[in-house]
Amino acid sequence: MSTGRRHPRAVLVALAIAAVLALSGCGGDGGGDERNASARPTAAATGKPEPESQAKTSSSPPLGEMRNGDGIVVTITSAAREDGGFVTVQGTVTNRGSKMFNALEWRSKETDVRSQSAVSGATLVDTKGKKRYLVLRDTDGQCLCSTGLTGIKPQESRPLFAQFPAPPADVSQVDFQIPTMPTVRIALSG
Repeated sequence: MSTGRRHPRAVLVALAIAAVLALSGCGGDGGGDERNASARPTAAATGKPEPESQAKTSSSPPLGEMRNGDGIVVTITSAAREDGGFVTVQGTVTNRGSKMFNALEWRSKETDVRSQSAVSGATLVDTKGKKRYLVLRDTDGQCLCSTGLTGIKPQESRPLFAQFPAPPADVSQVDFQIPTMPTVRIALSG
């Protein structure tokens, strides 16, 4: 005979399951928050490098810095040649301005790139060999680069990364470009 009351143990089990789901981020639409790096698959699962979760804390100076008139600063901390013939550029984007920043102008002109807030329009330029290298794409055609660069509040920083085909081994410096930002020359390592 049911009295309409739940058994106390069943209530505790239901609460425990709800807590586990809330802590693990499950139960959403499956899309995840693009700004939450932990919501993204790992590099092993996607073949993409995992972007730095924080700015490099080493005492070495940055490789370069780009600044625009609105207080947006891109600091490049690493540009490393990787096995497999590609270069990974990493750094941070910091909003030192007074307004919220959305990197919508940093995306490529491609229409099939899902994220409208990606750094997919970035390029590396080998001035010696007179070649421009575009951001690599995965097997689904999506950029191997930072996405979710929207809603960056004043004084907030976000990690930034992009992968490119590697220039020839004798090229030690390249120009890194992002649409609407000044060009910066950076040294390649590795």
